[in-house]
Parts: sequence; structure tokens; C-alpha cells
Amino acid sequence: MRLNPVKSRPVAATPMAFVQAILRAYAAQNKSPAKALEFAQITPPQVKKTNTHITALQMERISSFAMHELNDEALGCLCRQLPWGTYGMLVRASLTSPTLGVALKRWCRHHGLVTDDIELSVEEMDGKAHIRLRELKDMGAQREFGVLSILRNLYGVACWLIDSRVTLEQVHFAFEAPAHQAVYPLMFQGPVQFGPASEHTEARPVSELVMNASYLELPLRRDEAALQRMLDTALTLTVLQYRKDRLLLTQVKQALAMHPQDTHSAEDLAPLLNLSPRSLHRQLKEEGTSLQVLKDEVRRERAIELLQRTRKPVKQVAESAGFQNEKSFIRAFKQWTGQTPAAFRDARHSSGKAPM
Repeated sequence: MRLNPVKSRPVAATPMAFVQAILRAYAAQNKSPAKALEFAQITPPQVKKTNTHITALQMERISSFAMHELNDEALGCLCRQLPWGTYGMLVRASLTSPTLGVALKRWCRHHGLVTDDIELSVEEMDGKAHIRLRELKDMGAQREFGVLSILRNLYGVACWLIDSRVTLEQVHFAFEAPAHQAVYPLMFQGPVQFGPASEHTEARPVSELVMNASYLELPLRRDEAALQRMLDTALTLTVLQYRKDRLLLTQVKQALAMHPQDTHSAEDLAPLLNLSPRSLHRQLKEEGTSLQVLKDEVRRERAIELLQRTRKPVKQVAESAGFQNEKSFIRAFKQWTGQTPAAFRDARHSSGKAPM
């Protein structure tokens, strides 16, 4: 799987230090990086200039070429080589998970089977999800690049699995800030800190990504066909390509479902989400939807479920679905399905699927 550490644009923002890390992987295998450098259009004199930068495309090219040529997706950062296809295998093993949380926990568990240099884990605490990387062995000169690459890959996979940009509330690396620290916020889209964390008192260094724990409940939006397309086309796991953050949509729908009679307007709903009505409307608009659309989705799903699985009178179904009266419910249901609630239930009953 390829590493694309910065936003894909023709601006040279990727530090040459990352290229130098790849060249150390070549040196460890006593191989020449000449072809990889040529493929990425990086000259040997450029490599020696520590303060220079290359574009994301150049980084994509040299890292991909090196992973193939060295047959190591870890690019010399771990004691054991990770043959080409290892990370694709890890994605496939997580793809059948019902939620992002399950997928990430599977990824961490399976990653431990391919290397014992590090330990990955997902922990929930006080409404936050902590994705942690614990260093179990000394990575030497490859430490920064290794920790960065592994967490960046995991972050990219998380966004890809739910087809949504995951907003990070905090990113912490256990090593001291490098000279090129300005590139880190481009890669992780969140506040980045460096140095030993005071809350981690254990001997082993711990780096972590922190996000709202609600992300872990989001369903996966990828399947085997999508994975194959990604692997076939070598789609880079950039984060900025995912324009919508689905967390707000999920929170809105959960609030509507939990409080159907108390969320008739943005003024009712917004305080439950710690937002102003204006902010709620604006953020939903930015995500390509509206409160009315989400209300209709939740009400429709709830009404259909009750009509199919219970014998509740239509008036009670209307109330449970959040409608203020039966007449407006019948009118909306006909718009959704082309049938009245009673006709929908009768058709369901005649098909042999009687309500309980």
C-alpha cells in the first residue's frame, strides 16, 4: 500500500528527510536506489539537501517503486520486511467488519501478526477514541519515518473504509519535533504535538491519534470490489479526497431517532448537538444535505420498521415516528412509498410476512 504524505498538489511540501529514510532502506539491503530516484525525478544532488522539498507525486512515485523493488511495504522501518501486498491483506481482513471500530481493532490485531516491533491498539475513554502505537523495539534512524508511515497508513485506511474524512482532535508523536514539523498538519488534518506525553508513564514510547468515539460506530462503505479497484489502480490513501465528515450526519440521525417528538426544528435539535441552529443548517448544507432530508430518512425508516414488525395502530406509528398528527404522517408515507401505511401493512401481511 502506498504512502502519500501530503495533499496531492504540485506544491513541493514533502521534506527530503522522507526520501533519505527510503534510501536508508536501500542501503540496508545493499541495493542501489538509482532507478527509484530516476522514476521520481529526484537527482542525487537534491537528496543531499536536507532542507529541500519534493511534491506529493514524487513521494508517491519513489515510495511505490521502493516498496516493489525492496519487496517491503515497511520500507526498512521494521525488523521484518513486509512483502508487497501485506497492507492490502490487512484491509481485506477488516473489510467485513460491521463498523469502523471493529475494523480498526481487527487491523491492529492482525498487524501484530506481521511484526512485533510495535503494538497498535484502539481504546475508548471519556467519549474519545485513541489509536495508539506503542514502540516495542528501537527503530533507530528509521523511527520518525516508521511511526509516521504506520499511523498515516492507518488514518488513511480509516477514512477510506467509511468514505469520509475523519476529523482528528489531537495527534501526538512520542519523538521530538523534527525540523520539518510544519508538514505534519498537512498529513493528519489536526493539531499535532511532539515529545513524551505526560499521561503515558510507561517506559515504551506511545504515539496516538485521538478522535470522537462516535466515528467507531460508523458503518463501512467499501466492499471487495472497491478494494480491488483501489489495489488495481494503486489509489493513494489521501485524506483530503474525502470531503464529507459523516459524523455530524450520524449524530443528527441518532438524535432524531432518540427524541422524535422533541426535534421538530433546528431550534429543538441544535442544543442536543452543542450547536446553534444556524451552525447546524450551515454544516449540513456543506455536507450536501439538510435537516428536512435527514428527518425524512429517520421517520421513514422508523415507520416502515413499526408497520412491518408490530401491530400498532397507524396513529401510534405516526406518533412514534415523530409526526404531530396521523393525517400528515399518511400524506408523507404516500410520498415515500406510493401507498398508505395501512395498504403497505396489508401488502406485507399478504406476502406472508405478518407483523409480530
